[in-house]
Amino acid sequence: MSRICELTGKSRQVGCNVSHANNKTKRVYLPNLQNVTLMSEGLERSFKFRVSTHGLRSVEHNGGLDNWLLKTADAKLSARAVKVKRELKKKQAA
Repeated sequence: MSRICELTGKSRQVGCNVSHANNKTKRVYLPNLQNVTLMSEGLERSFKFRVSTHGLRSVEHNGGLDNWLLKTADAKLSARAVKVKRELKKKQAA
């Protein structure tokens, strides 16, 4: 399973460990991913996502999953999140 946030697209970053002697070795910084269940008010059901803690705070700041999905571009979202976004738009149009 890849280490990518399904809502923000945040993924691993590469950097260096730097020793006291200034030796540099490659290392990886992984996002803090959590398995969470988010409730959609528009669809009246819940969805399970693998989200970074930063992404979770962003969703709460924007007023919930529905608002976050409608504001975010499809390129950033995972395939599952885009599917939920399409369902949400279809329900709003009806």
